[in-house]
Amino acid sequence: MLVAALAAENRVIGRGLELPWHLSADLRHFKALTTGGTLVMGRRTFESLVHQMGGPLPGRRHLIVTRDAAWSHAGAETHASLAAAFAAVAEEARVFVAGGGEIYAQTLATCDRWELTLVEGVFDGDVVFPPFEHLVGPVGGGRPFAETRREAHPSVDGRPAFAFATYERTGEPAG
Repeated sequence: MLVAALAAENRVIGRGLELPWHLSADLRHFKALTTGGTLVMGRRTFESLVHQMGGPLPGRRHLIVTRDAAWSHAGAETHASLAAAFAAVAEEARVFVAGGGEIYAQTLATCDRWELTLVEGVFDGDVVFPPFEHLVGPVGGGRPFAETRREAHPSVDGRPAFAFATYERTGEPAG
């Protein structure tokens, strides 16, 4: 499963080591989805997580994909490729692709489900989620993914509106 929060209008997911927004509900949603599972992410995404949260997230296994063979961090397992990371979790049922942009681009079409937080607006950032709209359509519409759930949240206290959206593989080929 792929899990991400992105700007709905320009697909920005990060700026430096920070998220471009602070949405407590999204952090709770991410925790509820991923606790007890394994997170697969790139090194820069992990470093941003450590910067923002102080370390690896409790109750989750962290697999970090990095080209830097010398890189290590307590509480994280390193792998030289996505293939190696996925081989290490082949028997696990709850594996979450958690970023960043390059990792999402390599796994978007192969995941069976996406859990996206779509944050209203255009945000400045240096990391973007890959284009995905061309993969989504109605069930029976010839696209490989369909939106199966959406939970909208209005803007509150100056924070942007957002929606939790689930996209699932329809079994149809790309259109």
